[in-house]
Amino acid sequence: MVRQPAVAGQFYTDDPRRLREELGHLIRPVPAPRRVTGVIAPHAGYMYSGAIAGAVYGSIVIPRTVVILGPNHHGLGAAASLYPDGTWLSPLGEVPIEQRLSSLVLEHVPQAEPDVIAHRFEHSLEVQVPFLRYLNSDVAIVPMCLGDGGYGWCRQVGEGLARAIAAYGEEVLIVASSDMTHYESAESARLKDEAALSCVLALDAEGLLKVCRQRGITMCGVIPSTVMLVAARELGASRAELIRYGTSGDVTGDNRQVVAYAAVAVY
Repeated sequence: MVRQPAVAGQFYTDDPRRLREELGHLIRPVPAPRRVTGVIAPHAGYMYSGAIAGAVYGSIVIPRTVVILGPNHHGLGAAASLYPDGTWLSPLGEVPIEQRLSSLVLEHVPQAEPDVIAHRFEHSLEVQVPFLRYLNSDVAIVPMCLGDGGYGWCRQVGEGLARAIAAYGEEVLIVASSDMTHYESAESARLKDEAALSCVLALDAEGLLKVCRQRGITMCGVIPSTVMLVAARELGASRAELIRYGTSGDVTGDNRQVVAYAAVAVY
């Protein structure tokens, strides 16, 4: 199976040369990139959130295998929709599915179902792929699109994912694709996001889901982030670092109604 890009030319340019130039500006490599277990990276148009995503991607090592967890914005397909095999096309070239790890995920995560429908129009996973491909031309991915669920469901998916990665036996990065608060003032968004990010930095997966629901924090990738935190802790992660935070207002100059973005590394 070959997945065609759904938002190339919209969220990011579909011209390979321009895309490489743009990613070169957005990604600021550090002298000693860190090997991490997981990250949270935003998924808006590169004009708005690309520099924040680039900050975390430039600070870490991108291994050959990356699991990408994204929210299901369209409500299509399975609740835990795993793109099972084949390749994803991008303006920078084909990116293969890591089929051995994908098979292990299906074995260890009972909630996961092989499904391509949820991925057909979903942007949250796709926008991560050019960053990964730019930094590691040999990267292979395991994309999983996640619907809504309670903490018990997230914990089971995260623990199963950790078992699959352990059985895989190679280095794996888990990317949780998420924006933060949507369509509030920059000040209101920052206050709400501080509450959510305090749970992320404490590796408190249950607390993150709880505070977002109790306080109406519109973190669209809270489910992928919760699953990533559960899996990362199971795999031995003990620390998290906020790499960068910002809002669309930083780009547009309009802080009355923004979308906020955060980049976090977990290791």
